Amino acid sequence: MAKHEKKVRIFSALEVANICGVVNQTAINWIKNGYLKAFTTPGGQYRVYAEDLVEFLSSRNMRMPEELLASMKGAVEKRKILIVDDDQSLNDMLKGYLEKKFPDFPIFQAFDGFEAGRLMAEQKPSLVILDIDLPGINGKELCRRIKSDPGLGSPKILVVTGLSDQHLEETMKKEGADAYLRKPFDFDELTGQIFDLLKRTGS
Repeated sequence: MAKHEKKVRIFSALEVANICGVVNQTAINWIKNGYLKAFTTPGGQYRVYAEDLVEFLSSRNMRMPEELLASMKGAVEKRKILIVDDDQSLNDMLKGYLEKKFPDFPIFQAFDGFEAGRLMAEQKPSLVILDIDLPGINGKELCRRIKSDPGLGSPKILVVTGLSDQHLEETMKKEGADAYLRKPFDFDELTGQIFDLLKRTGS
Protein backbone atom coordinates (compact mmCIF):
# COMPACT_ATOMS: atom_id res chain seq x y z
CA MET A 1 0.00 0.00 0.00
CA ALA A 2 2.82 2.41 0.86
CA LYS A 3 4.09 2.15 -2.68
CA HIS A 4 1.12 4.10 -4.00
CA GLU A 5 0.47 6.66 -1.26
CA LYS A 6 1.66 9.58 -3.46
CA LYS A 7 -0.21 8.52 -6.58
CA VAL A 8 -2.93 11.03 -7.19
CA ARG A 9 -4.98 9.66 -10.06
CA ILE A 10 -6.13 6.35 -11.48
CA PHE A 11 -7.24 5.83 -15.10
CA SER A 12 -9.49 3.23 -16.67
CA ALA A 13 -8.34 1.41 -19.80
CA LEU A 14 -10.70 3.57 -21.85
CA GLU A 15 -9.25 6.76 -20.37
CA VAL A 16 -5.74 5.50 -21.16
CA ALA A 17 -6.86 4.84 -24.72
CA ASN A 18 -8.31 8.35 -25.05
CA ILE A 19 -5.18 9.96 -23.61
CA CYS A 20 -2.92 8.00 -25.97
CA GLY A 21 -5.14 8.40 -29.02
CA VAL A 22 -5.74 4.68 -29.53
CA VAL A 23 -8.77 2.39 -29.35
CA ASN A 24 -9.77 0.78 -26.06
CA GLN A 25 -8.63 -2.70 -27.13
CA THR A 26 -5.10 -1.43 -27.81
CA ALA A 27 -4.82 -0.14 -24.25
CA ILE A 28 -6.15 -3.45 -22.93
CA ASN A 29 -3.59 -5.33 -25.04
CA TRP A 30 -0.78 -3.19 -23.59
CA ILE A 31 -1.93 -4.23 -20.13
CA LYS A 32 -2.46 -7.91 -20.96
CA ASN A 33 0.97 -8.14 -22.60
CA GLY A 34 2.66 -6.62 -19.56
CA TYR A 35 3.78 -3.41 -21.27
CA LEU A 36 1.62 -1.18 -19.09
CA LYS A 37 1.33 -1.79 -15.34
CA ALA A 38 -2.25 -2.10 -14.11
CA PHE A 39 -4.40 -3.72 -11.45
CA THR A 40 -7.85 -5.25 -11.63
CA THR A 41 -10.89 -4.07 -9.68
CA PRO A 42 -13.20 -6.58 -7.96
CA GLY A 43 -15.46 -6.12 -10.97
CA GLY A 44 -12.72 -7.21 -13.37
CA GLN A 45 -11.92 -3.76 -14.79
CA TYR A 46 -8.36 -2.61 -15.43
CA ARG A 47 -7.06 0.48 -13.64
CA VAL A 48 -3.75 2.29 -14.22
CA TYR A 49 -1.94 4.67 -11.87
CA ALA A 50 -0.94 7.99 -13.46
CA GLU A 51 2.75 7.52 -12.69
CA ASP A 52 2.75 4.07 -14.31
CA LEU A 53 1.20 5.57 -17.44
CA VAL A 54 3.88 8.29 -17.43
CA GLU A 55 6.57 5.62 -17.17
CA PHE A 56 5.01 3.65 -20.04
CA LEU A 57 4.79 6.68 -22.35
CA SER A 58 8.28 7.86 -21.43
CA SER A 59 9.85 4.46 -22.11
CA ARG A 60 8.34 4.46 -25.60
CA ASN A 61 9.07 8.10 -26.43
CA MET A 62 5.34 8.81 -26.75
CA ARG A 63 3.89 12.29 -26.30
CA MET A 64 2.98 13.24 -22.72
CA PRO A 65 -0.51 14.87 -22.71
CA GLU A 66 -1.00 17.97 -20.54
CA GLU A 67 -3.93 16.27 -18.78
CA LEU A 68 -1.63 13.52 -17.59
CA LEU A 69 1.15 15.89 -16.53
CA ALA A 70 -1.34 17.96 -14.55
CA SER A 71 -2.55 14.87 -12.72
CA MET A 72 1.04 14.06 -11.72
CA LYS A 73 1.92 17.39 -10.11
CA GLY A 74 1.25 16.08 -6.61
CA ALA A 75 2.81 12.68 -7.18
CA VAL A 76 6.41 13.70 -6.55
CA GLU A 77 7.82 15.55 -3.58
CA LYS A 78 9.59 18.88 -3.87
CA ARG A 79 13.03 18.21 -5.37
CA LYS A 80 16.08 20.18 -6.44
CA ILE A 81 17.12 19.93 -10.09
CA LEU A 82 20.54 20.86 -11.50
CA ILE A 83 21.00 21.58 -15.21
CA VAL A 84 24.58 21.13 -16.46
CA ASP A 85 25.02 22.39 -20.03
CA ASP A 86 27.55 24.83 -21.49
CA ASP A 87 25.03 25.99 -24.12
CA GLN A 88 23.66 29.00 -22.26
CA SER A 89 20.61 29.48 -24.48
CA LEU A 90 19.52 25.86 -24.06
CA ASN A 91 20.37 25.90 -20.35
CA ASP A 92 18.25 29.02 -19.86
CA MET A 93 15.43 27.57 -21.97
CA LEU A 94 15.45 24.39 -19.89
CA LYS A 95 15.42 26.37 -16.66
CA GLY A 96 12.45 28.46 -17.79
CA TYR A 97 10.56 25.40 -18.97
CA LEU A 98 11.18 23.46 -15.75
CA GLU A 99 10.20 26.42 -13.59
CA LYS A 100 6.81 26.41 -15.31
CA LYS A 101 6.34 22.63 -15.11
CA PHE A 102 7.69 22.32 -11.56
CA PRO A 103 7.03 25.73 -9.96
CA ASP A 104 7.86 24.52 -6.44
CA PHE A 105 11.17 22.91 -7.39
CA PRO A 106 14.44 24.88 -6.97
CA ILE A 107 16.24 24.81 -10.34
CA PHE A 108 20.00 25.39 -10.46
CA GLN A 109 22.28 25.98 -13.45
CA ALA A 110 25.90 25.07 -14.15
CA PHE A 111 27.75 25.82 -17.38
CA ASP A 112 30.92 23.79 -16.77
CA GLY A 113 32.18 20.87 -14.73
CA PHE A 114 33.69 23.01 -11.97
CA GLU A 115 30.45 24.87 -11.33
CA ALA A 116 28.55 21.59 -11.48
CA GLY A 117 30.79 20.10 -8.80
CA ARG A 118 30.32 23.10 -6.53
CA LEU A 119 26.54 23.07 -6.84
CA MET A 120 26.40 19.30 -6.39
CA ALA A 121 28.23 19.62 -3.07
CA GLU A 122 26.24 22.66 -1.89
CA GLN A 123 22.72 21.80 -3.03
CA LYS A 124 22.71 17.99 -3.33
CA PRO A 125 20.06 17.94 -6.08
CA SER A 126 17.79 14.94 -6.54
CA LEU A 127 18.17 15.11 -10.32
CA VAL A 128 21.01 16.21 -12.59
CA ILE A 129 20.29 16.96 -16.25
CA LEU A 130 23.78 16.46 -17.67
CA ASP A 131 25.17 17.38 -21.07
CA ILE A 132 28.26 15.18 -21.32
CA ASP A 133 29.90 17.24 -24.08
CA LEU A 134 31.36 19.85 -21.71
CA PRO A 135 34.55 21.88 -22.23
CA GLY A 136 37.50 20.95 -20.04
CA ILE A 137 36.04 17.79 -18.52
CA ASN A 138 35.16 14.28 -19.60
CA GLY A 139 31.38 13.94 -19.31
CA LYS A 140 31.61 10.22 -18.71
CA GLU A 141 34.03 10.80 -15.84
CA LEU A 142 31.76 13.48 -14.36
CA CYS A 143 28.79 11.12 -14.49
CA ARG A 144 30.84 8.41 -12.77
CA ARG A 145 32.04 10.80 -10.06
CA ILE A 146 28.54 12.00 -9.26
CA LYS A 147 27.28 8.45 -8.87
CA SER A 148 30.26 7.16 -6.89
CA ASP A 149 30.45 9.96 -4.30
CA PRO A 150 28.16 9.01 -1.38
CA GLY A 151 28.33 12.58 -0.09
CA LEU A 152 26.29 13.80 -3.06
CA GLY A 153 23.20 11.82 -2.12
CA SER A 154 23.03 9.48 -5.15
CA PRO A 155 21.05 11.79 -7.47
CA LYS A 156 19.36 10.52 -10.60
CA ILE A 157 21.21 11.51 -13.78
CA LEU A 158 19.45 12.31 -17.04
CA VAL A 159 22.05 12.57 -19.81
CA VAL A 160 21.27 14.87 -22.74
CA THR A 161 23.65 15.05 -25.68
CA GLY A 162 23.97 16.05 -29.29
CA LEU A 163 26.70 13.46 -29.89
CA SER A 164 25.73 10.85 -32.47
CA ASP A 165 27.68 7.83 -31.19
CA GLN A 166 25.19 4.97 -31.44
CA HIS A 167 26.80 3.15 -28.50
CA LEU A 168 26.88 6.18 -26.23
CA GLU A 169 23.59 5.48 -24.44
CA GLU A 170 24.76 2.03 -23.38
CA THR A 171 28.14 3.45 -22.32
CA MET A 172 26.60 6.23 -20.22
CA LYS A 173 24.22 3.87 -18.45
CA LYS A 174 27.22 1.74 -17.51
CA GLU A 175 28.78 4.90 -16.08
CA GLY A 176 25.72 5.48 -13.89
CA ALA A 177 23.26 7.47 -16.02
CA ASP A 178 19.62 6.66 -15.21
CA ALA A 179 18.11 7.98 -18.44
CA TYR A 180 19.30 9.29 -21.79
CA LEU A 181 17.92 11.78 -24.32
CA ARG A 182 19.46 12.81 -27.62
CA LYS A 183 19.28 16.45 -28.73
CA PRO A 184 17.11 17.85 -30.10
CA PHE A 185 14.60 16.25 -27.76
CA ASP A 186 10.87 16.67 -27.29
CA PHE A 187 10.07 18.65 -24.14
CA ASP A 188 7.08 16.43 -23.33
CA GLU A 189 9.42 13.44 -23.42
CA LEU A 190 11.84 15.31 -21.14
CA THR A 191 9.03 16.00 -18.67
CA GLY A 192 8.01 12.36 -18.65
CA GLN A 193 11.57 11.25 -18.01
CA ILE A 194 11.86 13.72 -15.12
CA PHE A 195 8.61 12.53 -13.51
CA ASP A 196 9.74 8.94 -13.89
CA LEU A 197 13.14 9.63 -12.28
CA LEU A 198 11.89 11.87 -9.48
CA LYS A 199 9.24 9.45 -8.29
CA ARG A 200 12.06 6.94 -7.75
CA THR A 201 14.26 9.25 -5.66
CA GLY A 202 14.08 8.75 -1.93
CA SER A 203 10.65 7.15 -2.03
